[in-house]
Amino acid sequence: MTELDAGQTEAQGSEREAGCRAHASRRNFMRKVFFASGATAVATMGGAGAWAALAEDTTGTTDASSAAPGGAPSGTPGGGSGGPGNQTITEDFFGLTTDGTRIDDLFTIHSTGVTTKPVITAAEAFLAGLTADQRSSTQFTVHSTEWRLWSNVDAYERQGASLADLSDTQKALGTALLKAALSADGLETTEKIRRINQAAGEAIDNTTSFNEDAYYWTVMGTPSATEPWGFQFDGHHLVINYFVLGDQVVMSPCFWGSEPTSMTVDGDTVTVCQEEVVASLAFINSLTEAQQKVAIASSTKSNESMKAGAFSDNATQAYEGLRGDRLTTAQKRKLLAIVEVFVSRAKADVARARMAEISRHLADTYVTWAGGIADDAAFYVRVHSPVVWVEVDCQGPGPLAGAYGATQGGDPTQLHVHSIIRTPNGNDYGKELLRQHYLTSPHHT
Repeated sequence: MTELDAGQTEAQGSEREAGCRAHASRRNFMRKVFFASGATAVATMGGAGAWAALAEDTTGTTDASSAAPGGAPSGTPGGGSGGPGNQTITEDFFGLTTDGTRIDDLFTIHSTGVTTKPVITAAEAFLAGLTADQRSSTQFTVHSTEWRLWSNVDAYERQGASLADLSDTQKALGTALLKAALSADGLETTEKIRRINQAAGEAIDNTTSFNEDAYYWTVMGTPSATEPWGFQFDGHHLVINYFVLGDQVVMSPCFWGSEPTSMTVDGDTVTVCQEEVVASLAFINSLTEAQQKVAIASSTKSNESMKAGAFSDNATQAYEGLRGDRLTTAQKRKLLAIVEVFVSRAKADVARARMAEISRHLADTYVTWAGGIADDAAFYVRVHSPVVWVEVDCQGPGPLAGAYGATQGGDPTQLHVHSIIRTPNGNDYGKELLRQHYLTSPHHT
């Protein structure tokens, strides 16, 4: 590398870091506006400004697991683009439901046999490696509304420590935390999403907004073998929420996406978010014609079909489509395979416990579909049961369209995919387990 090349590289890095810091500095103002006025008022600001509007952290004061008075939340489906939709973050957390009424006794505090010591150790090392200032801006209480302040959009102003502001040593400690929490496939997926985000940003000459370092760490609570805690890794097309209580882990909501989903990067073809596409198409094509008539709500799909993206923690959505007890044994395996793509991004023991929970409710699991069923078709699928919610949504070309020769606003394709996994009935972010812990633990009662 010549001195000129080195200078250009350093300048580009400085520009990117400055952009990330500018995003963060604007956030505090937007949080205050949002908390005071709610999403409806802030939405008049338009565009990314509305999405960036956030609530104050209610560290140590808000029981985010409490339900709205009267039982029914006011939020409705929406927010697939990362915007607040029809609910505000000032609402109490309630969780996804079919009709505004939560099903009780789905989640209990019990032993799962999951090994959580490695992720505890990695989180402790990550926090210890931060400066005092970095740690104070990164660590929140386990009750904090910061859990819910995530978005998949690039222009969203985030809290915490960004990769752009971490040293190489600190970044390595963060990677070690992801490695302790995720499977090899999960870690590879996160790295590919970030790698494509960087390459696509370079292709459209906008690495200020689209790069591999505009991803933020926050830690909720203090890593512990007995007390509840967790972390969030949040950025464009990539959001991981990871809650820990003893040997129980809740890894949801998690958002995985990419634009494009395949791209040549430094001579290599990098492809991501295809496992969920392949598994979904394999399931829908395993159905009989009569079953497809029940499952497929529409042969076409809109550009934005996701119902429970960011800021949709309290969405209500009735079951739709084909019920699990109408499937053959082989078809049931293919339906579970869609969910397993997401679940298997956690460590194997965590995934086993989660899949066992999901399988117990297979008979009352519903799947609905919109779009085509050919190998290259754009489609939307939702798998919905009392304990799991998965959406896979092929979208139209977005802000990175120029990186793959597309035009923004065009028809949906498999080159732009958004997908999410959630835990309905109040256990996203582990909040139902958190509620039970504070009700039953002797040192809290």
